[in-house]
Amino acid sequence: MAVKFAGTMNAINRGLDETKPNKGADMVEDWEAALTDVDVPGAKGILRDLGSLRKQLEKDSPDADRIHALLHRLGTATTKIADKADKSQEKLKALGEALTEAGEDQPDEEEDTAAAAAPKRARKKAA
Repeated sequence: MAVKFAGTMNAINRGLDETKPNKGADMVEDWEAALTDVDVPGAKGILRDLGSLRKQLEKDSPDADRIHALLHRLGTATTKIADKADKSQEKLKALGEALTEAGEDQPDEEEDTAAAAAPKRARKKAA
C-alpha cells in the first residue's frame, strides 16, 4: 500500500492537472482494489466515489467541476476514516487533507439563509 500512497501523493504534489486522465484512472483502480476488503464505516462511500471519479477520468471529456467535487468528498471521507485504520493512519490523514485541498467543495445548491432563519415547519407547529 505504501506505493499507492507515494504515487498518489506525488501526483497531487506535482499538480493533478499535470496527471494524465488515464494514469489517474489507473491510480483510482489501485485504490478501489486496496479498499475492496476494508470493513470500516465510510469505506463503501469512498469506493462509490472512487468509481465515479474513475468513470469521469475515463471519459473523452471529463467534467472538471464533478472531478473537483469528488476529490473534495474523497478527501473529507478519507480523513474521517484515517483514525479507524489499523495502519497508515498518518499517511491516510495526509492523503485526505491533500485530496480535500485539491478538490473543491460544491454543495448541491446554495444555502437559502432566509429560509433557514424561518423554516416553514417551525411556523406550522406554532400555528
